[in-house]
Amino acid sequence: MRVLAIVHEASAPPGVFADAARTHGAALEEWHIANGSSAPGDAREYDAVISLGGAMHPDQEDSHPWLVQEKLLLRELLDTGTPLLGVCLGAQLLADAAGAPARRAQAPEIGWIELDLTAAAASDPLLSSLPSRFSAFAWHSYICPLPPRATALAHSAACLQAFRAGEQAWGIQFHAEVTREDAEGWIEDFRSDPDVLELPLDWQQLRAKTRASIGPWNELGRGICRRFLDAATRA
Repeated sequence: MRVLAIVHEASAPPGVFADAARTHGAALEEWHIANGSSAPGDAREYDAVISLGGAMHPDQEDSHPWLVQEKLLLRELLDTGTPLLGVCLGAQLLADAAGAPARRAQAPEIGWIELDLTAAAASDPLLSSLPSRFSAFAWHSYICPLPPRATALAHSAACLQAFRAGEQAWGIQFHAEVTREDAEGWIEDFRSDPDVLELPLDWQQLRAKTRASIGPWNELGRGICRRFLDAATRA
């Protein structure tokens, strides 16, 4: 099984999704699209595609022209039924490809937030085994509306957090893939994100909470990716 991971920046790699792919026996190939590099293969020939996060925003096409390319690609993969999983920025790009462009949130969601599953999630291949309410690691300034004909699967107090577009495409706004090392790197570098500088966050407290919570969180993330790969295999 071949899986393409679209990586938007080095600080947001596949993380524990790479662990899940190895356990599954899948070959995970990375495409660093923002560097101007070509995909390692024709994206339409992969068994599944994962679009990851990044500090850029989905409407910054003037600064990041490759966003146009990726939106078009995701739209094509949706049309052909390729199994897709979008994470944070990837979920926003997937929502755009499915007909619901992302928009700026009233305020960024940074750190550990509470998520509630919808009733539809009880039968969803990826999320049905999760608790109906759980804490999740988030870091985003944009939100994605629910695309037409898509199914809402989870939400926080602020926004939609997970959806399924059709039968084989999922978007999750939260960072199920993030490792402790990557999360601590984001926290250490928070001053580079102008959207979060005015937030009343205790960054030391966030670091401590992350260290205490990341172990179980990584197990949850591996499980989501394993189930995605299982669904892709069945497809």
